[in-house]
Amino acid sequence: MEARKKLFLIYFMLAGSTFAQSFHNPSLNGAEETSTNLGEVESRENAPDLEFQYHDHDQMTRYLRAVSAKYPELTALYSIGKSVQGRDLWVMVVSVSPYEHMIGKPDVKYVANIHGNEAVGRELLLHLIQYLVTSYATDPYVKWLLDNTRIHLMPSMNPDGFAISREGQCDTIHGRHNARRHDLNRNFPDFFKANTKQPQPETEAVKQWISKIQFVLSGSLHGGALVASYPFDNTPSSRICRSSVLCSVFQNYEHTPSISPDDDVFKHLSLVYSKNHAKMSRGVSCKSGSPRFENGITNGAAWYPLTGGMQDYNYLWHGCMEVTLEISCCKYPPAHELPKYWQDNKQSLIKYLAEVHRGAHGFVMDENNNPVERAAIKIKGRDVNYHTTNFGEFWRILLPGTYRMDISAEGYLPQEVEFIVIDSHPTLLNVTLRSAKDVTTRPTTSESEEAMTTSIITTTMDPEETIVFPED
Repeated sequence: MEARKKLFLIYFMLAGSTFAQSFHNPSLNGAEETSTNLGEVESRENAPDLEFQYHDHDQMTRYLRAVSAKYPELTALYSIGKSVQGRDLWVMVVSVSPYEHMIGKPDVKYVANIHGNEAVGRELLLHLIQYLVTSYATDPYVKWLLDNTRIHLMPSMNPDGFAISREGQCDTIHGRHNARRHDLNRNFPDFFKANTKQPQPETEAVKQWISKIQFVLSGSLHGGALVASYPFDNTPSSRICRSSVLCSVFQNYEHTPSISPDDDVFKHLSLVYSKNHAKMSRGVSCKSGSPRFENGITNGAAWYPLTGGMQDYNYLWHGCMEVTLEISCCKYPPAHELPKYWQDNKQSLIKYLAEVHRGAHGFVMDENNNPVERAAIKIKGRDVNYHTTNFGEFWRILLPGTYRMDISAEGYLPQEVEFIVIDSHPTLLNVTLRSAKDVTTRPTTSESEEAMTTSIITTTMDPEETIVFPED
């Protein structure tokens, strides 16, 4: 606890100057020319070879290990578990702090190849790793992102399914499932309906993974369509619902939108991906008879409802905002088309992750400046709870506006704070909770207001101390 407290105090004291140096960087003024022009050919002279071809599990493993050895200051390779057939479920961290969490800075992730025959995302994440490590020294936007974010990339959640899939097969389901013939994107606990399917090693590993790392933003890469699909995937018509208030806001029939409390944010995140994509925002259908998606986005249940999906689980169980990214009409296109898919998605993949720095973030601590772990963070009007980390940190992706937030924790008096979110940078909120044991009588209204004023720091910062959200 003393070490944690010391780390927290160092972060808190340096917050203004550190954020000012990290975000309000004059070199970013030219970022539009140098860093967001992601179509430029990146320098990969010193990086391990990575061809535009499909890599089997052994080839992928060798490549990831080579990158980790070449860039130890920017990468860390770890396995979250094994598939049914014993293949490692590899994750590569890319960040200036690859081996440990950066206090006050968020963790994000991409997961690809959850369906083994949807192979494009698997290769794109390998190329994203390559791009990030080779661009850090020369691209101010990538440098800003890696300095202030820990990016976890899982190229394949279903390596067994990929092993039996075949290049050039666009529409078949061969290889979609894991080695026990389970669809891994129907294998997670479900908010609306009890999921009776037998848990699989791959999904159990992911559940353990996201219970240990508090991810804030996530994308799941799929194939077979060209659209960004956002929660909810399931509907109350399939319910057992655990919140009557939450269930009451939905339509009770299928193939209509199943609206989440953060529908505005999910639409925004989906649009960030689709509009930075070369084609997705046009909303073109992949083939005759396929649906067209306005602006290249859709609510998941409005497209088709499903039970046991990963994106709803991330959001409702762990407060991680995940969008399903369908990035190719053909599930397993010929390898010679991979350069096109990389160019189509490269800017989207990077700009989407940067959205984690939108909204509000901060710390919840007690009167002795100790972090309050597992404090509940709830925005009024949004019936979903987020929780603080063991360092007392929280993040809440929100669009510009005025919000009221309730903060509560066992053994403490609850607090409520009003704050403003603007578009250019996140709002920093530092909240102090008073111990309930120290209060012997109920405070008067004036005493309560005075306590709130002295215990909450709401910062949007002046130009000298701003947390600048990189401009497009």
